[in-house]
Amino acid sequence: MAAAVWTDRGRRAGTVVRTVTRSKSSHSALKSQYDALVIGGGHNGLVAATYLQKGGVKTAVLERRHVLGGAAVSEEIFPGFHFSRCSYLLSLLRPHIYSDLELKKHGLKVYMRDPHAFTPMLEEGVKGAPPRSLTLGSDLALNQMEIGKFSQKDAKAYSDFNAYLEKLAAAIHPLLDAPPVDILGVTTGSLRRRLAASKTLQPIIKCGLKLGRNIPEFYEIVTAPIMKILNRWFESEPLRATLATDAVIGAMTSPSTPGSGYVLLHHVMGELEKEKGAWGYVEGGMGGVSQAIASAARSYGVDIFTEKEVEQVLVGSDGAARGVVLKDGTEIQSKVVLSNATPYITFKYLAPQDALSPDFIKAVDQIDYTSPVTKINVAVDKLPNFLACPTPDGKPGPHHQCSIHLNCESVEVLETAYKEAMNGRPSSRPMLEMTIPSVLDPTLAPPGCHVVSLFTQFTPYHIEGREWTDQDREAFADTAFDWVEQYAPGFKKSVVGRDVLAPPDLERIFGLTGGNIFHGSMSLDQLYLARPLPSLSDYRSPVKGLYLCGSGSHPGVSNAVVYTVVTQ
Repeated sequence: MAAAVWTDRGRRAGTVVRTVTRSKSSHSALKSQYDALVIGGGHNGLVAATYLQKGGVKTAVLERRHVLGGAAVSEEIFPGFHFSRCSYLLSLLRPHIYSDLELKKHGLKVYMRDPHAFTPMLEEGVKGAPPRSLTLGSDLALNQMEIGKFSQKDAKAYSDFNAYLEKLAAAIHPLLDAPPVDILGVTTGSLRRRLAASKTLQPIIKCGLKLGRNIPEFYEIVTAPIMKILNRWFESEPLRATLATDAVIGAMTSPSTPGSGYVLLHHVMGELEKEKGAWGYVEGGMGGVSQAIASAARSYGVDIFTEKEVEQVLVGSDGAARGVVLKDGTEIQSKVVLSNATPYITFKYLAPQDALSPDFIKAVDQIDYTSPVTKINVAVDKLPNFLACPTPDGKPGPHHQCSIHLNCESVEVLETAYKEAMNGRPSSRPMLEMTIPSVLDPTLAPPGCHVVSLFTQFTPYHIEGREWTDQDREAFADTAFDWVEQYAPGFKKSVVGRDVLAPPDLERIFGLTGGNIFHGSMSLDQLYLARPLPSLSDYRSPVKGLYLCGSGSHPGVSNAVVYTVVTQ
């Protein structure tokens, strides 16, 4: 199980608790019949439910946990400390969903971050000066000054590199808001069917036209190792390593692995408050996103229920989905069922196995869910004070609001960490992405205290072939804390509680198969027409009336396109 430890200093402040503000179920009672049922109250499921209800389809959401949001939840793990326990930053929520559902009206408040990236060095300062660091934000002149500490050549190239990424990312946007091309419809059937299916070609045509002569560059970045791209643009290790982290974040891949370039592109294609590529903190934690979407859903009439775990999808004699049965035996009828669970859970546990072919089940077994992530949530009684940018008065500096990249001095450090995990061992010098959202959001921690998120890589699902133990979790957390201590002396003494979530814990608690935050690897063989499988790229399953609506389907981010498929 996950290791949540309340230290002796923390116990003096209160007893250990794991309280969570329970999400409210709908005031109406659970009905015996709906037009549509959504399994899972994660943000994607809530979005799909809202659009269905807006379209006149009476919809209910069934969440197995006591809190809505899936991976986007806020939990009070220790008294007074509220954590984004799994996902921790907002960006890839599509802008039209933001506006269509009027999420600001429903309580969503976002804190923008500027600067947004801070990479301190582990080195001796020169002539009494602190160690160097690299801070990046929206101000080009400041970015160039920061990069110039390491390379004037890189400082000059950085603006062009950003323009290059933004150009490629912008061209993908038409693909994010539409289903993949209906290959079968375009190539077979009547002329009428082919003409109707030809509409699905429009987004990819728009994408191609936007790219124009840049199509070869796009092809290269989505297929190449990110280091091939970064080595062409830059020469300084801290900048290359900092940028490379976005190419491996959440993925069991290294900067030298082909296809890692796409993961970087995936993380810059987001948008927040009309700022391209921006990531921000949600007030109250990531559960604020889910609660805002749920509020919008309820305003349209969606019934939302927590602690309603689905046992199985009901399939009629005609082979079509006709509802679900809950763990307590309650049957609920519906015309269609949408699963916000991972494809693996959907087709290995929720769908009756006799409704699926052996070949299909074999294909589901081969979907890659490998995860390198161990998430550590930390309660501290004072702000980390970094040697590279000291703030002795305890007040936050601009760098404290950033994604703080530790053990990112060089790409070699990242490569070594990856290789250790591939050999079945947690990294001895893990890649650490630290965020301290309480610097901007005072609702998260008691006065003077802070919540710290450590998104760590690389850790395997099994340690040299065996299950994780609590000793393993604590040992890895100790390793991570030892490294943080080198950058910010006094960090370990400030810790009053920690919650360690290894890949199996992310799977068990949040339903993330393999602990994978994307509901399946974002590798080239599992994108667009092949996400999660070529036969499932249009959200339809082999069971008529059963659809996928989670991030395991295209585009792997918050989307509403499944609505257009279900209502056809």
